[in-house]
Amino acid sequence: MSRNALYFSRSLRQIEARHADENLMQRAGLAAAGWATELAGQHNQPVLVLAGPGNNGGDAFVAARLLRQRFFAVSVVFAGDAKNLPADARNAWQDFVADGGTTLTGIPEDTAWSLIIDGLFGIGLGRAPDGQYAEWIVTANRQAQRDRCPVLALDCPSGLNADTGQILGTAIRATHTLSFISAKPGLLTGDGPEYCGELRIANLDLDPANELRPDGRLLELADFAAHLQPRHLNSHKGSYGSAGILGGAHSMVGAAFLAGRAALKLGAGRVYVGLLDPQPPSFDPLQPELMLRRPQSLLQGELDVLACGPGLGNSLEASELLERAITFDQPLVLDADALNLVASEGNLQVALASRSQPAILTPHPAEAARLLECEIADVQADRLAAAHEIAERYHCHVALKGCGTVIATVDGRCWINSTGNPGMATAGMGDVLTGLIAALLAQGWPAEEALLAGVHLHGAAADRLVANGVGPVGLTAGEVIEAARSLFNQWIAQRTAG
Repeated sequence: MSRNALYFSRSLRQIEARHADENLMQRAGLAAAGWATELAGQHNQPVLVLAGPGNNGGDAFVAARLLRQRFFAVSVVFAGDAKNLPADARNAWQDFVADGGTTLTGIPEDTAWSLIIDGLFGIGLGRAPDGQYAEWIVTANRQAQRDRCPVLALDCPSGLNADTGQILGTAIRATHTLSFISAKPGLLTGDGPEYCGELRIANLDLDPANELRPDGRLLELADFAAHLQPRHLNSHKGSYGSAGILGGAHSMVGAAFLAGRAALKLGAGRVYVGLLDPQPPSFDPLQPELMLRRPQSLLQGELDVLACGPGLGNSLEASELLERAITFDQPLVLDADALNLVASEGNLQVALASRSQPAILTPHPAEAARLLECEIADVQADRLAAAHEIAERYHCHVALKGCGTVIATVDGRCWINSTGNPGMATAGMGDVLTGLIAALLAQGWPAEEALLAGVHLHGAAADRLVANGVGPVGLTAGEVIEAARSLFNQWIAQRTAG
């Protein structure tokens, strides 16, 4: 993506009004025709264009006219009354017709398409498509699969909520999406990444950072690269901090070990693991460098960061330990059972919101729903809003995990992370993320940058494994630890060399 792709904006609040400008429509159509020319390939192969009843349809008419001028065989499907189109879209239709273009009222069944362009609704739809439009979406998806042809969505796949990433009944399954002016959050999180395919941004000569007051950024290496520093020659284990991991109740010791191993492999100088299991192991046979402690001993030690939750359980002992942990006067990371306990106990909520040192919460959607006292569907219906609400309510930095992890900070800023893959949908991944973040905090990273780097690295490590043939099916959390260490060192080396 271009630099402008790093910003995302709530479409219906900020972008749609700007898009109702004829010059912008011409630029949007030109950008769409450019990418369509790449995707369609041979000029003698037909292109299907679906034009809707709004400005998205206007973009489609401009693109269709330009493709015809480039000698493509273009079939435009449009069933509305052109007189009812918005003024700029109506002008685009008139230009298309004046150039010799004609429209169809339905999708031909006997044509093999080289490309399908979705210009039905884009960002302008707030409800499920119905009637003939829903039928067109189903038919276009079926024919694209039949012909194995690319599908280019203009601004947003029709039927996908551009703000939230939710599917509104049925939606175009695009292989490519050209988003105008800036990205929309719904393209980056929830169902968005699966339905929009490859994403490009056409900024239409606007600067979203200055003109649109974007809601957030797509997380990238540059957001935390300043803290990727090589180690000093004259250093020792004390130079890189002490991390504590609290968790590991009976039958869940592995969760605490995964977090501890991740913290160790990402560079914490010393890692202490406090296990609640009444009969804990005396050492970690796979990582004997971890120092195992009883929980009370861990909380009395001198730590630079404390992470609570991996395998913590929901016992009375766990609750009492967490209450003590929240008073810890250093950065705090809470995940898993620690989040569930906070959600269920008001005194823990008050204590957490009252902390002076930074705290980081890393809930998955079910944990987020408990924290917000709502249903999982409510969280997924607007992941950005949910992350912001948790951050505000608990006065913490938040990573709402899932496809397109949403990061919200105490001061109201927001990022969406694009690294990661479905292979990460397995036990232990969250524990590893907790350990990665804890390691960076132990080494003195600011809380915000530690969270950004941990989330981005976690997904990027899994992506590297899949690229090398490890997964996605069968990818394990332990494998991600090793890949994260390798990639993190590579980032440091590249920044040092550059």
